[in-house]
Amino acid sequence: MNIIIYTVVILTIFYFLLKFVSNISSKKISKTLRVLIIIGLILLAVLFAIGGRFLLTLPLTLASLALLKLKGLSIFQLISLFRLIQTLRRSGRFSFNQSNLNNQSSISVSEAYKILNLDKNKKVTKDEVNKAYINIQKKIHPDISPETSRLSSIVNEAKDIVLNDIS
Repeated sequence: MNIIIYTVVILTIFYFLLKFVSNISSKKISKTLRVLIIIGLILLAVLFAIGGRFLLTLPLTLASLALLKLKGLSIFQLISLFRLIQTLRRSGRFSFNQSNLNNQSSISVSEAYKILNLDKNKKVTKDEVNKAYINIQKKIHPDISPETSRLSSIVNEAKDIVLNDIS
């Protein structure tokens, strides 16, 4: 709905700008147009500097997953993998560069539940844990894509932690 409002506002401004420009000389138009372009570019740069960090996170992550050659994933599965990677990145246990491969720290119980997309407050059975583990491993197993070996090892660790927690 906001896009419609923004479009109407922009078109209205554009209409009045064209109406105003039709009565001005060409020298004044070119000078004003240069100033407007510079101001617009500055505003666009500020917008991307402030909001781009949040706006571009999901598309860039999905694009990076596509680069990992993960084939046959639905949008829902990609979003699920995005949540998994974001959880691991926030905790400092995963990054896309290769320097953190040897940094094997233990995962907390709550993080393990998040990694496996399980609800910690709900009673979880061993079968549910194994099913969640298998669903994730089908997507990220190193045999499918060697680039996901670190992510796969983190999911293995999360499964062990959750199984120890429920027993």
